[in-house]
Amino acid sequence: MDETETITDTATGWISNLFNTNIYNGKSLADYLTFEALVSLAGSVLSAVFIVVLGFIIAGMLGRRVRNLGQRHASLDNTLFTFLGNILRYVILAFTALFVLNTFGIQTTSIIAVIGAAGLAIGLALQGTLSNVAAGVMIILFRPLKLGDFVEINDVVGTVKDITLNYTEVADLGNVKVVVPNSEVWGNTIKNYSAYETRRAEWTFGVGYGVNLAEAETVIREAILSDPRSHTDPEPFIQVNDLGSSSVDFLVRVWCASSDYFQYQADMKRKVKEALDAADIDIPFPTRTLVYANSKPDDAA
Repeated sequence: MDETETITDTATGWISNLFNTNIYNGKSLADYLTFEALVSLAGSVLSAVFIVVLGFIIAGMLGRRVRNLGQRHASLDNTLFTFLGNILRYVILAFTALFVLNTFGIQTTSIIAVIGAAGLAIGLALQGTLSNVAAGVMIILFRPLKLGDFVEINDVVGTVKDITLNYTEVADLGNVKVVVPNSEVWGNTIKNYSAYETRRAEWTFGVGYGVNLAEAETVIREAILSDPRSHTDPEPFIQVNDLGSSSVDFLVRVWCASSDYFQYQADMKRKVKEALDAADIDIPFPTRTLVYANSKPDDAA
């Protein structure tokens, strides 16, 4: 007998012993592998395959429907609905797996309990990250800010470059990338300077006490309204606001487009100053008189 025949006889004997050995309740493997058992097993396998295929089809279809909502409607954010579509897909696939296990007679109650406990442990371990995700969902859903807005968040002033489920990216005034966690964005006061189309610019211009105030007001008004960026509706507010220690102060409030605000505010300061100089209207410097206690009147003078 050569070596090949020896190996074949050994394998045959091992398989024969396996089928004839008592496995459970006095029955051997051969007792379990009856025609009826094989038919039942084949039916379970076919049912499992059908459930898996159906689960993948339903998960893919519903996931795509949710993701497409953000693409079809401009008012909805793609990021949020992509996230929700993926979550829905994985949830359906998880239930599909449970149905497959039930098909083979496996009890899934304990598995669900283990998954729940594991989810709770993961949630506690990642509560900071999950709070950022929850805040990101609220930001994307309620849209207190959007890409391109000029905002102030938690002492960070700049332009919004990106909004994800975990963080908001802002380019500050020096064009430095600042990443703010969404929990800090949603949990703090947000100043969105781009939310409205118009803003009100405000200045204070001082003139000397000997100046004709009506003439000064006319010069300031003409200088302001000669700029095409100045809005006449609402009507500009130009009034004497304060009698200061060295000047009469005009408070000026004019509306302009939000996109023009910063440059417009800077330009008007220079333009009004040049207009007052051209009209020979005095813009006084702050002055202070010092009187020494031990000095004579002539010395003080």
